[in-house]
Amino acid sequence: MQFDILNPRIPLGGWIESFFTWFQHAFSWLITFTNVVIGGMYHGLAGVLSSPVYLIMMVVLAAIGWLCANWRVGVFGFVGFYLVRALDQWDHTMQTLALVVVAVVLALILAIPLGILAARHKRFSAFIKPVLDFMQTMPSLAYLVPVIVLFGIGQVPGAIATIIFALPPGVRFTELGLRQVDAETVEAGAAFGASPRHILWRIQMPLAMPTIMAGVNQVIMLALSMVVLSGMVGARGLGGDVVAALSQVDIGLGMEAGLAVVIVAVYLDRITSGLAGRTSLERARRAG
Repeated sequence: MQFDILNPRIPLGGWIESFFTWFQHAFSWLITFTNVVIGGMYHGLAGVLSSPVYLIMMVVLAAIGWLCANWRVGVFGFVGFYLVRALDQWDHTMQTLALVVVAVVLALILAIPLGILAARHKRFSAFIKPVLDFMQTMPSLAYLVPVIVLFGIGQVPGAIATIIFALPPGVRFTELGLRQVDAETVEAGAAFGASPRHILWRIQMPLAMPTIMAGVNQVIMLALSMVVLSGMVGARGLGGDVVAALSQVDIGLGMEAGLAVVIVAVYLDRITSGLAGRTSLERARRAG
């Protein structure tokens, strides 16, 4: 390839297409495995959420809100999801909730260990920071293109794009929370003979949990925003309704789906905020 300094052209797009073509052939087993695992998780959870009579599921969701936060969140959950049912958005809301839960769980399974590694190893932290910057600044729609190439259309590419988009705050907040733990507290644990594993899980993680829960909250909010965009790749749920409303200029459908998204977002936000307030550090602060 000849490079003209006066008329530069780097064929980055061609290189990326070649890479994805090679990846599809070399790792077809991994693509199939990912489809099976994520697809199975989504369809299983969506079936659990959609199968019972909606009134029973409303009570269950309200009870979860009450247990995780307080009675106000429980009441909001019942009233909010009753409104969703009245708007005829129940099934699509449960599909969206299932996709969010699957994406958030998988994102946190990746993010928390990466955050722990970044907090314990400065070189790894220096390496992963620009990667996280790239993931956060890349336009969210750009994630949909490569996952469509690898996984086709449906819930799986939507979930994978959501995981990639929502993962950075989980890593950053986990690292930040662990780095904010007082060094003297860690030294005291080591002086009493605690192993590095015990120091991490018995001292650092409990003290960092409020910050980590703030990261979990951000992961959930980003996942919910990305799930709506995932409707463009055939993921069912409220995202599909938003896309249909855009294509048909259907104001009513768009507002109904948008209101259902808001209710789910507020419900999940209050639950994570309630869980953050129940960490051992927060209980000790209130007792003090």
